Amino acid sequence: MGKEKIHINIVVIGHVDSGKSTSTGHLIYKCGGIDKRTIEKFEKEAAEMGKGSFKYAWVLDKLKAERERGITIDIALWKFETTKYYVTIIDAPGHRVFIKNMIT
Repeated sequence: MGKEKIHINIVVIGHVDSGKSTSTGHLIYKCGGIDKRTIEKFEKEAAEMGKGSFKYAWVLDKLKAERERGITIDIALWKFETTKYYVTIIDAPGHRVFIKNMIT
């Protein structure tokens, strides 16, 4: 019987505009948690809104308000697996007005 995969749980917190969603989305992409075609779609949509650098953030920032304002409003959860791990990542908002969304 093969070795069982390890579960890794990650919560990304930090100051507003510190790049949490972008870094997290990029990590998900690099680990194979989302395909290149989807990232290219986000890149095109973000560029059309004048936010070309937000392509990785949009992996997690799904709300229209999040994409328009360029900030995370509510927590986002993403699950994927690699050859060795089951990974769960939670991206939390950094703006103090939305900290309550992270806590609850």
